Amino acid sequence: MNSMAPHNSWVIIATFIAALILTLMPLFGWLELLRPEWMTIVLVYWCLAIPERVGVIVGWSAGIILDVATGSLLGQNALELTLVAFMVIQFHKRIRLFPVWQQAITVMLLVLFTHLLTVWINGAIDRPTGGLVGWLPAITTLLLWPPLFMLLRRIRRFYRIR
Repeated sequence: MNSMAPHNSWVIIATFIAALILTLMPLFGWLELLRPEWMTIVLVYWCLAIPERVGVIVGWSAGIILDVATGSLLGQNALELTLVAFMVIQFHKRIRLFPVWQQAITVMLLVLFTHLLTVWINGAIDRPTGGLVGWLPAITTLLLWPPLFMLLRRIRRFYRIR
């Protein structure tokens, strides 16, 4: 690797911080039910763009931070984001070839998978599972993937992140 190649790791960290802020930001009433999975979107993008730099450890770290910040069961989001990062990295060469709308469907399926894990974990520890409205963030994540993909790609190219 070229030693002169800029890394700009702070940009990647800043996008995860922005995702955390958007996750924690209070929303009005029913909008809370539609909150997209910001951390998953950002993780999937960076795992697709630079899988050699952003992977399972970053997914686990982001998940632990999300667990602490949201007060969820410690390790729940860490497990989910670790598995998402693993799956994306395993198939990143294929997913990159998909048009953006097919990538959006893939991201939606990943969010549905994480929600299924959440329902399973909550059921195992006898917590309420949330019902059908808990599946709505997958739809908003599907709709937000194309513009966020374009935005993050523009940021990556502007800062020459490799």
